[in-house]
Amino acid sequence: MSGQSSRRTVLKGAALAGAAGLGVAACSTESKLGHAEVPTPTAPVPLGSPDEVPVGGSKLYREQRLVVSCPAKGQYKAFSAQCTHAGCVLDKVEENEGNCPCHGSRFDVTTGKALRGPATVPLPEVPIRVEAGKLVAGPETAQAPRV
Repeated sequence: MSGQSSRRTVLKGAALAGAAGLGVAACSTESKLGHAEVPTPTAPVPLGSPDEVPVGGSKLYREQRLVVSCPAKGQYKAFSAQCTHAGCVLDKVEENEGNCPCHGSRFDVTTGKALRGPATVPLPEVPIRVEAGKLVAGPETAQAPRV
């Protein structure tokens, strides 16, 4: 009977060690599971009216993985809303501070600076502009030369 008990103990220990290893892998900075591999847009992303971003405040565009702040009327700054620790998307912004729901990192969304870890790298800045009365983030589209 003691042979069976020790075998069960070993199997339980192996199962627990395997599960713990999965937890560590999920927290790895190399993890891309469920997260975009490229944290900034590779094509223009329309965001809507500039009036949606309050002057002195910011707005999280979670689906587009972007956060936009407006330091002064008509001026905008945009950053990736993907945490630089493990790639989770920020879930909320309060008083210009973005929160990562996965591990608790906090970011100043007006500068991109990491305020609290585990993230230490700032959020990548994203070009933003107003086109035809709408905010558009990401690179400009290449236009064909005029002849």
